[in-house]
Amino acid sequence: MTLVGSKKNGLSAALDGRGTRRRRRRGDISPLAMRTAQLILTAAVLGAWELSVRTGLVDEFFFPLPSDIFQTVWLWVSSGFVFPHLWITMQEAILAFLVGAAAGLLLGFVLARVRFLERLLDPFLQMFNALPRVVLAPIFLLWFGLGIWSKVAFGFTLVFFIVFFNTLEGVKSVDRVLVDNARMLGASEKQLLRHVFIPSALTWIFSSLHISVGFAITGAVVGEYLGASAGVGYAIAQAQGVFDTKGVFAGMFILMIVVLIIDLLVNRLERHLLRWRPAQSS
Repeated sequence: MTLVGSKKNGLSAALDGRGTRRRRRRGDISPLAMRTAQLILTAAVLGAWELSVRTGLVDEFFFPLPSDIFQTVWLWVSSGFVFPHLWITMQEAILAFLVGAAAGLLLGFVLARVRFLERLLDPFLQMFNALPRVVLAPIFLLWFGLGIWSKVAFGFTLVFFIVFFNTLEGVKSVDRVLVDNARMLGASEKQLLRHVFIPSALTWIFSSLHISVGFAITGAVVGEYLGASAGVGYAIAQAQGVFDTKGVFAGMFILMIVVLIIDLLVNRLERHLLRWRPAQSS
């Protein structure tokens, strides 16, 4: 038993060493090393920014000290000032993301499977997609008022087209041989959708969802900036109104941290749903 165990341990060690050498040959680095490099880069950029302002190379009025920005962020968080505004913004962004993503997924799958509808609606979808979204914000304010629904509608227009076009292309790019083989085996349209089209298009879908997270928050903040009574965009607009650049940058930093956290959650969900996919080698 000891001999067998020692052989197994030796085999595992050999495989681990072989995998490590393979990663080194490919130029891969470990997640810990990557996180360390990212932290070093962040510290270097912030340090250079701080030094440039303190030495007078950069005007502090336009680019305040990072230390002052972090102090403002801490003041907003510790006093609880930011949480009601952040809650409003997150409601708007989450609703815009969910509704826009659901509508984009549904219409993308339908048009990809019904060629007539795709050809019929394509020019109208292209026209609406080319329309600058900012011009819609005043209209949504008139229609829905200063509440959250005008921001949800604005964010919807940003999220929908990203998810729709990625879903459409993802479903259309499914290998026709795979679809024909599934049909030869007697697969119904529902089974094709569940076992062929959705798994094959998941990479496209998650690529669009990663982008849509930031755009949903952007839609909420821009809508608040143009007209609102609460929200992070409203807080940034108030800080800008009194030339408080530290408050403007503090709001931006808080939004960036929130987007980073949400993106990490989307990454985890993507890894879970795509765990069946074999790892790609360089």
